This record gives sequence, C-alpha cells and structure tokens, in this order.
Amino acid sequence: MAGGANVLEDGSILSHLDRSLYNHEKKLALVSGLAVFSLMILAVVSVGGRNMLNAPLPGYVDWIEQVMPLIAFMGISYTQRDGGHIRMDILIGKLRGRAKWAAEFITTFAMLILMILLVWGSWAHFDRSFDFARPYWSNDSSIDIAIPIWPAKLLAPVAFSVLCLRLVLQLWGYGRAFVHGLSSPVAVPLIKSAAEQAADEAALMTQDKGNI
Repeated sequence: MAGGANVLEDGSILSHLDRSLYNHEKKLALVSGLAVFSLMILAVVSVGGRNMLNAPLPGYVDWIEQVMPLIAFMGISYTQRDGGHIRMDILIGKLRGRAKWAAEFITTFAMLILMILLVWGSWAHFDRSFDFARPYWSNDSSIDIAIPIWPAKLLAPVAFSVLCLRLVLQLWGYGRAFVHGLSSPVAVPLIKSAAEQAADEAALMTQDKGNI
C-alpha cells in the first residue's frame, strides 16, 4: 500500500539532520520487526516442546514481557517521521499556508511536551529497577525464571528520547515553513489527499503487475 505522507529533502542543515536521524530510526524499526519475528520463533519452540516433548519453553511469558517493549516503542519515531501515526485532519486538513503550519507547530509542540514528561517518568521507572550493587544490577525480576526487568524498562525512555529529537526537527521544519511562507517544507510529513493516495496505490499496483 502506498504511504500517506511525503517527506521532502534538500541540501539544508535541517534536511541533513532529518536524513541522519532517519537512518537511526530505520535501524530501530528493524529491531522492532526482528522482535516480532523472535516472538514467532518462541511460540513455535514453546508449542512444539509442549506437544512433542511435554516440555514447553521455560519462562515463555517472561520472555514475551522482555520483547514487548521492543515491539511497542522502537518504531514510533520512524512512524512519526513518515506521518504514519493516526491523525485527526478534519480541521488542519482545511487550513492552508501559514495557518496550517502554525497549527502543525502547536500540535507538535504539545506532543513534544508530553513525550518529555514520558521520558522523565519512564526513566524514573527504570531507575527504580536498576542498581549496580545488586545481582544482575536489578532490583526486580520476572516471576517465572527471574529475568532482570531493567533492560526492558530502559527501552521506553530511549525510544521516547529519539521521538523527542524527531519532534524537535519537525518543529524546526514547521517553524521555518511559517516564517518563510513555504508551500512544501522539508523534514516534515506532507499528508497526501485521498486522491493522491489513490493515485499512488494505482501506480504501485501497475508497477507490481509489470514485475510479474
């Protein structure tokens, strides 16, 4: 399926930083995808062991708890960059010019404030779990096989911090568009209309048929 947004590039410092961060975001998204695949492998091993050997994988639920933050958090900044998160465009979609960029700036700024608070809260949650003086540097562990939980708790502030960097770049892009009155700014997702998305999907289908 075709994407719902464009992100333009040029030779500016903003665009260079956008592309550099995007490379890291793609790696984090890849890790998230591999985590999904690892859960499939764990399920096969656990179910196979239960059916064939009457011995399911020890700590199966514990391992799922460790992997879930990878799936839930590692791809959020990548998705934000490409405009893939759910949006309510009923109002903003009707705006044009500086009014549109001002609205995008305000909503993105509000999101940044929220994410900074989440970084602070999730880091405090991790800090309560981590202790150099304890075995495995852990103050708590999973119930079944006692896996330290702090690595999973660390993933949330790391992923949210990357998202904060992405939001800062998008604020720069929206602010630049507002000040200079740009129609197609770089480093921000330019949401496509329904007609544009349909045209892209038709072109993609045509390309796929040509490759068969």
